[in-house]
Amino acid sequence: MNSRITNRIATGVFFACAALITLVLAGLLGYILYHGIAIINWDFLTSPSSSFRAGGGIGPQLFNSFYILLITMIITVPLGLGGGIYMAEYAKPGKLTSIIRTSIEVLASLPSIVLGMFGLLVFVNLTGWGYSILSGALTLTIFNLPIMVRECEDAIRAVPRDQREAGLALGTTHWHTIKKVLVPSAFPTILSGAILASGRVFGEAAALLFTAGLTTPRLDFGNWNPFSPDSPLNIFRPAETLAVHIWAVNSEGLIPDARAVADGASAVLIISVLLFNLIARALGRFIHKRLTASK
Repeated sequence: MNSRITNRIATGVFFACAALITLVLAGLLGYILYHGIAIINWDFLTSPSSSFRAGGGIGPQLFNSFYILLITMIITVPLGLGGGIYMAEYAKPGKLTSIIRTSIEVLASLPSIVLGMFGLLVFVNLTGWGYSILSGALTLTIFNLPIMVRECEDAIRAVPRDQREAGLALGTTHWHTIKKVLVPSAFPTILSGAILASGRVFGEAAALLFTAGLTTPRLDFGNWNPFSPDSPLNIFRPAETLAVHIWAVNSEGLIPDARAVADGASAVLIISVLLFNLIARALGRFIHKRLTASK
């Protein structure tokens, strides 16, 4: 009887914790969406920050957020996947491997503001690029590499040993087994790591304050020359992201409708992250089926 009572109490505690977390999350999302949905319209999403109402829209900031996300993930995913494959398949126990693991753990624990200062010193000042999309993307790459490396390593190690041995038994090379057997089987977990890293990129503000800047030049969205100063594709221009814009609007308070702009931008940020995750997971399931020939 005591064991049954203890089991029921433990089960109730776990359910209560889950319910509390769900309520807190639902309350937070509900509060943001309740105050922000009414602000969102097409003009707010596409107008520059000086042409919508008194405070402006978030068009350039929204584009900057997705563009920096794209550049960051183009750099992060190959490096993280390569590092994960090395740690799972090639790294041998020893001092070098221990140093690499320690470095990854230390890098993962660094505050984003510290990485932002590092990016300011190296990518902004030392290289001479100034506040730019490239400086922000490289800083966020350092920020996200530990996650990608660990997720890729764990995903590859989780593939059943029988699959690895079956590939080698067929006479394939180690690299061919990794490419054709291990990576496709581990793809869902690798995708989860990429989605987690993407969410951190989209919502990051501290690191980008010191690297991508707090301003956005007036962009000509009809000019797709990546070397033009007013082109949205120019990676050497400063770029205020949506998360940074929310911080700036709330901290500076220079516009009369700062609260409305911040509420609308916060709702757009939440909706964008949600849609990105749903689309990425659906695309990941489709690619996984094609790679593994599963029904």
